[in-house]
Amino acid sequence: MHAPITVKRFNPEATNQDSSHYSVDYHRGGTVLSALLKIKAEIDGTLTFRASCRAAICGSCPMQINGTAKLACKTSLQEELDRHGRIDLAPMPNMAVIKDLVVEMTPFWQKVKAVTPYIVSLPNEPVPTASLKNIHQELHHADNCIMCGACLSACATHEVSPRFLGPAALAKAYRFMVDPRDQHHTKRLETLQDADGIWDCVRCNFCVSVCPKEVAPMDQIVRLRRLSIQAGLDQTVEARHITQFLKIVGQEGRLNEARLPIQMLWGDWKKLFRMIPLGIKMLIRGKVPSLLNRHEGYQKVQRIFNQRGK
Repeated sequence: MHAPITVKRFNPEATNQDSSHYSVDYHRGGTVLSALLKIKAEIDGTLTFRASCRAAICGSCPMQINGTAKLACKTSLQEELDRHGRIDLAPMPNMAVIKDLVVEMTPFWQKVKAVTPYIVSLPNEPVPTASLKNIHQELHHADNCIMCGACLSACATHEVSPRFLGPAALAKAYRFMVDPRDQHHTKRLETLQDADGIWDCVRCNFCVSVCPKEVAPMDQIVRLRRLSIQAGLDQTVEARHITQFLKIVGQEGRLNEARLPIQMLWGDWKKLFRMIPLGIKMLIRGKVPSLLNRHEGYQKVQRIFNQRGK
């Protein structure tokens, strides 16, 4: 059987960039990486890509395969051909390309380094170990990350804001936030409130869909947000969106679209003033609920929230 493979090429020393087309013999159990190794050894020795363990452990071989970031060593040639009828390979998006399928990973590692990716203990303080028994349940697979960078390349926020810490780094931050041996929890959460931290995630879910190890980075970011609010770090606009949303629904039995921005932005008069034109449009179009005519089932919703608070 022959697999048609197209590779998007990039050579910083060449003026003309183009794609290369190959036809590779393969067996049903073959992977994209095995095909690339065959091309490298038998057809085109100039083709450049990263690979190491061939077992989805090292995270060296992520690339775009038919438009989606995947590990080449874990991706079946046959399944891709059955689904797409072809194999189109390109470097991971939103990352600087060094050559062919190799991208610059330095910015990725800088983001991971920024979240202090190791246990921090305080001088003369005992390290708690009593809670280690259930730590794997608390981690929610955050420790499965192999640092391949696929989630960052797919991240919608990183695409428009390269300073965003990114899914992998934030999932790594969560991993240490729930480790009982770490004594840096408060400082970690405070750092993550800054611009480009946990509140910049737009929950596009792309990081979850491309992660080869089921880390679910977006879910870990949501958990970090919950931990922040529980720790009293709830004065950012984004945190107040959550707390005031719940407060309004609990009081009125539904979301009041007029109250929410007011309570979110209360005290920031400049931003509130900018909301006036939007408020007028909402009023004209009937998007402002009346306090006199509450939602029919609001008392049932109130009981749910009252029970939740006990």
